[in-house]
Amino acid sequence: MEFREDILGAPYEAAELPLRADEEGAVHATLVRRLVPGSRQAVLYLHGYTDYFFQTNLADHFTAAGFSFYALDLRKYGRSLRPHQSPNFVRDLAAYDEEIDEAVRIVRDLDGHTRLLVNGHSTGGLVAALWASRRAGRGLVDGLFLNSPFLAMPTAPAIRAIGAPAIDALGRLAATRKLPAPLNPHYVHSLHRDHRGSWDFDLALKPAAGFPLYAGWLAAIQRGQRQVRRGLRIDCPVLLMASTASTVTNKWDPALLRTDAVLRADDIAALAPRLGRHVTTVRIDGGMHDLVLSGDEPRAQVFAELDRWTEAYFPAPGA
Repeated sequence: MEFREDILGAPYEAAELPLRADEEGAVHATLVRRLVPGSRQAVLYLHGYTDYFFQTNLADHFTAAGFSFYALDLRKYGRSLRPHQSPNFVRDLAAYDEEIDEAVRIVRDLDGHTRLLVNGHSTGGLVAALWASRRAGRGLVDGLFLNSPFLAMPTAPAIRAIGAPAIDALGRLAATRKLPAPLNPHYVHSLHRDHRGSWDFDLALKPAAGFPLYAGWLAAIQRGQRQVRRGLRIDCPVLLMASTASTVTNKWDPALLRTDAVLRADDIAALAPRLGRHVTTVRIDGGMHDLVLSGDEPRAQVFAELDRWTEAYFPAPGA
């Protein structure tokens, strides 16, 4: 394993993490890092669906607070996606434990950090929560920050109950079947500076229309969400943030710039107590789905609330 300059340029470095091969062939993840010299605290970021790490403003905030910053591009996402692979596809969310465990080993054992905050956004939030629950009691993670985690499908409970068995069956019998459910391109348009947003990212790695939605992946998400509903056993403090409102639309609407246009924020907040015994929930007025990419005022609130929480659970040395 060797760290080299990342696609974002200095001070970001990246290293490939070789993983066990699957039915499509060779697999690896990518670990990006931005070290703070002398820091013993670190954050590990996990991105969402049809996503990759590009949120340098998040890294700026954490490194200014004294945290070394790490981010994983999970297998078949972003920097880790290869031509022979089905984008974003996995049959079981527990498969991601392999790269998360290796990243944590590097952060703690190789780079010498003694305290770790794991930060997951959307699907990465669900993955992080399930991983933290499975690793409870091992002292690997000291805190969890979940940014609009994908804890529930953005549909009514009755509709979820009717459709879930069919998705489970299809996931078992035809895992790579492509489903007719592309992402709404207006969400990405609300973010990217070439459209109606303020941020710059690679539209080849995070395309506006998304990647194909595979039955096996969706079934894996449903299984993970059922685990959340039954209750997890995360044993570290958890900070969960979600917008105060959601928008459902198939056309451009200015509300996309001040609400969660991907998930139902109320459902996310309602499931927060199922994560563990020590959960703080914060709702962000005007927040978008990726809260750290929201407008100036809600983004400032996100970082202020994050600072308040980290000052309590990750105090600066000597504080």
